[in-house]
Amino acid sequence: MTKLTFAAHPFLLGFDQLERLVERTAKSGNDGYPPFNIEQSSEHGFRITLAVAGFGEGDIAITVEDRQLMIRGRQAEEADEGRIFLHRGIAARAFQRSFVLAEGVEVAGARLENGLLHVDLVRAVPEKVVQTIRITRG
Repeated sequence: MTKLTFAAHPFLLGFDQLERLVERTAKSGNDGYPPFNIEQSSEHGFRITLAVAGFGEGDIAITVEDRQLMIRGRQAEEADEGRIFLHRGIAARAFQRSFVLAEGVEVAGARLENGLLHVDLVRAVPEKVVQTIRITRG
């Protein structure tokens, strides 16, 4: 049986990169920690909110590389030195969340408040361009 791909369809020219993005997203393997929401904040804006209780600004790194937004968190281990937990129900493990951004989507900013990390994204609206192609003789 032949696998039909985006790049193999004759009317979808140049969409092979989209297929690679879908494959990369499927391989990200996020385990559900920390929980997050994605909401539309405006006509061209989005907000990703992660529940990062116990993490400070210095414990979280946000990077964008090759249209992939990476959010990593790691708490300093010296904070637990000398503490004896009778029960530990608050997760303090390191995490990594990744989101593939569409072409034209940029990170507008990030804010940490009340244990929630808000990452704001905005989609640039491209100008509509009509291009006339001149036909020349062979």
